Amino acid sequence: MDKDISYGDDYKYIPATSVNSGAGLEILPNIYCYTVQIVNICFVGNPDTQDFVLVDSGMPGSADEIIAVTEERFGKGNFPKAIILTHGHFDHVGAVIDLVKYWKIPVYAHRLELPFLTGKESYPEPDPGVEGGLIAKASAIFPNDPINLGSSILEIPSDGSIPGMPDWRWIHTPGHSPGHISLYRDADRFLIAGDAFVTVKQDSLYKVMIQDREVHGPPRYFTTDWEAAMKSVQTLEALKPAIAVTGHGEPVHEEELSAGLAKLVDTFDQTAVPDYGRYVNRKEH
Repeated sequence: MDKDISYGDDYKYIPATSVNSGAGLEILPNIYCYTVQIVNICFVGNPDTQDFVLVDSGMPGSADEIIAVTEERFGKGNFPKAIILTHGHFDHVGAVIDLVKYWKIPVYAHRLELPFLTGKESYPEPDPGVEGGLIAKASAIFPNDPINLGSSILEIPSDGSIPGMPDWRWIHTPGHSPGHISLYRDADRFLIAGDAFVTVKQDSLYKVMIQDREVHGPPRYFTTDWEAAMKSVQTLEALKPAIAVTGHGEPVHEEELSAGLAKLVDTFDQTAVPDYGRYVNRKEH
């Protein structure tokens, strides 16, 4: 593993939280969701076999917490086979460097995310001027410099397979970021959506804090391609998922999920796309 892997120069602790911070939920025997401040991570694998992967890696400064949760569920000394990243925004890679150094495991992401994960390119700046609540306004302070995972970051296989998740496939769901992926298990229609859509209005501080559950479009302050984001939601809705875990907010099931996704597809322009913002072109909508 590289000795010179590193976070971006602007990486720092972000003092944001929610009522679910520090809480874990076993959704199925082989899927455990845990909330780090305002973002969800997922452990996929059965605790009885200690054969598992971690999807996304929390907020900056959360490595010790994630390691403790991992050992509580899977046993001391056990660690994931790999980390799968839905994308590389700071709240999904916040602990990844520390975890890679501690566990010495590979990390997988879509090829279009690799520039942001190898120190080559920063994401477009977050937009604090976008229509939205206090979290959107505060997004100017969010870390945005690329991290460098060196040779620890690998391109996820182009055939749709996911290392360490044999019954799953990944789906390219861009819009929120260029190489954003969602993970899907056909057998039980389980979806790990990342930020392709979320289940809380993520730009609203109040709704994030109380985790007011609603199927909503991707976080506005980081989404740069709304046309692609809409198509990604349509792609995921067409799968007719039965359960979904998203990057922000609580899991949703069955009728609540299907009705919420159908409404989001039908009203995406009105409810998801901001009325104004740096990355919004209302002439296209």
